[in-house]
Amino acid sequence: MRDLVEIGMGRTARRAYELDDVEIIPSRRTRSSKDVSTAWQIDAYRFEIPLITHPTDAIVSPGTAVAVGELGGLGVLNAEGLWARHGDVDEALFRLVQSVEDTDDPAAPVKVLQELHSAPVRLDLVAEAIKQVRESGVTVAVRVSPQRAAELAPDLIAAGVEILVVQGTIISAEHVSRDGEPLNLKSFIADLDIPVIAGGVGDYRTAMHLMRTGAAGVIVGYGYTPGVTTTDAVLGIGVPMATAISDAAAARRDYLDETGGRYVHVIADGGVLTSGDVAKSIACGADAVMLGEPLAAASEAPGQGLYWTSSSAHPSVPRSHVSTGVDQVVDLRSLLFGPSVDPRGVTNLFGSLRRAMAKTGYSDIKEFQKVGLTVRG
Repeated sequence: MRDLVEIGMGRTARRAYELDDVEIIPSRRTRSSKDVSTAWQIDAYRFEIPLITHPTDAIVSPGTAVAVGELGGLGVLNAEGLWARHGDVDEALFRLVQSVEDTDDPAAPVKVLQELHSAPVRLDLVAEAIKQVRESGVTVAVRVSPQRAAELAPDLIAAGVEILVVQGTIISAEHVSRDGEPLNLKSFIADLDIPVIAGGVGDYRTAMHLMRTGAAGVIVGYGYTPGVTTTDAVLGIGVPMATAISDAAAARRDYLDETGGRYVHVIADGGVLTSGDVAKSIACGADAVMLGEPLAAASEAPGQGLYWTSSSAHPSVPRSHVSTGVDQVVDLRSLLFGPSVDPRGVTNLFGSLRRAMAKTGYSDIKEFQKVGLTVRG
């Protein structure tokens, strides 16, 4: 039964929980971490760790997408970002860094990002970025917004994209626009020959609707990072992640029964800042996590110590600061697999996940989704 709280006469709200509110319960069994698999597979594509990068230019260039892929994850390029709009991205990033160094005004770098994103998307630049990833042999994934998905998808697929991510702050099964034909995800996905991951969502009903469109994966959340994203302040929309992931996992289970066996992957995108958050996301039912700011600490990240989400460049309603507090002190491999000298859970992210699974006696991701949880009082 849902936990409803009366917030006023005739008005109730559901009590929901963040990842910080829940803890994993150890079981009577433990096992060696050498016997644990963190692999997962979406459609025909297998990955050794349940990692998808948040599609922001702060952490994903064609080079870092390759590096993430070679380390067993999935790097997602933003097909509407800087690499799609500027031939000299280093110069664009230099402008952004200078805007931070020249003033204490937090709006200054957001204004620069808005200006940089006012340049048109150039398909030749997108194709060149995709080619660099494709020629490395890793899986090629790109993100498009719901507004431009139908326009860009044919050219992206022709360039070699293997997984398409249709992502907005909030997404529905049908995006309605006064200025053109609505994007009906069900017909859009049916016409494609590649798997589509769609999101973000924050509740059971919307997750179920997206699953019924034929999406191979559903993103839960909108990349919430404290001090960076401001969707809650700007739009009043918030997604308590532990509850949202669990609700989407329930939709996945019911959809599996409804279809007689079609499994849709749940991907947690928001509030995942430490290795413990990675473990708790999967314990709540996620198949993989979409990481943003934690990866900005890698020395390979193109943001040069800055982090932002793509919503920061919205021309009229930006919903992300440019964070300047990132220390790039570790290489990507160490960030993902250690060894670590930092006890805060911000490095060795997936080595720690493997140990959490071993400490609770589970051997793979699907089993670990059944681990017991408690809620802090």
